[in-house]
Amino acid sequence: MEMPKPTEADKESFRSLVPDDPRVEVKPMFGNLGAFVNGNMFMGLFGADVGLKLNEGDAHLLLGEDGSGPFGPAERPMGGYVKLPATLVADPYRAELWVAKALDHVGAFPPKVKAPKKRS
Repeated sequence: MEMPKPTEADKESFRSLVPDDPRVEVKPMFGNLGAFVNGNMFMGLFGADVGLKLNEGDAHLLLGEDGSGPFGPAERPMGGYVKLPATLVADPYRAELWVAKALDHVGAFPPKVKAPKKRS
């Protein structure tokens, strides 16, 4: 499986959608980007696609929008994530509403605890 590389414009667009919230951290992931709250990813970039982790009801609603669909590699999409249609990415007001839903949903998860490093 080849990982698509986002352009600098894709990365800039992604970062422009990341909420200004002290709990949020943006980190590189396999040549792409992820936005995390309490160590859990709520928003990701895969090539030019932005994906959001939403509750089941919101995911169903977003999947009703033209251009949405599974997020991640076609042969193995990421469970629970929905691709934000490009038309919404280009509309900051509407995109921010969906991103806020993802942040609220994942922000309610318990913080991710890092596993201790194994010693050799």
